[in-house]
Amino acid sequence: MPVNAGRRFSQAISEGDGISLIALVERAGDEGLVETEAADAVMVSPADAGLVAAVRARTELPLVAEWPGNPPADLDGVDAYLLTVDSEREWLERVHAELHGAIELAFHIEDEEHLATALEDFDPEIFVLGASDKAGEEALEGVLDLLPDVPAGKLAIADLSDVSPDELGALERAGFDGVIVDPRRLAELAPVEPPEV
Repeated sequence: MPVNAGRRFSQAISEGDGISLIALVERAGDEGLVETEAADAVMVSPADAGLVAAVRARTELPLVAEWPGNPPADLDGVDAYLLTVDSEREWLERVHAELHGAIELAFHIEDEEHLATALEDFDPEIFVLGASDKAGEEALEGVLDLLPDVPAGKLAIADLSDVSPDELGALERAGFDGVIVDPRRLAELAPVEPPEV
């Protein structure tokens, strides 16, 4: 398995002012929407080799991918891999062992029990906090409730593709480093650059 370059994904999320926007590409055709200065990274989920290649051909932004089932042997072009903690435990341990040290790993968490498991058994640097069983304000509250249990110094990313500008502000004030968003919303959510004087 190839070792991919450095810590591109984590660096992109942790650098700069404000909260980072991560464009979610879920199907062919969406890759064209990430050609913008508004996004700091791209998430491909569910990933397949063709979609990853299409995204990589359009952008140099760091790319994090989540495959259904086992990761492919060739992760060329992928900078980070998303592991879902509610997955079967033996699978999670095996994939973590295979990929740890070869590529950055982010852990997708949806409840306190899974967060505790990730911290105790894997001590990840990147947490993606979601609330897929909730919508709107309940989803926002769900990810905000998980954040205090993420240790200081770790990266916390909210998985809220339909986030509003006001909710984005709440996530930033709470201390999130990034948020996964629908790429069609990047222009609406991107900070307005002050005019040059």
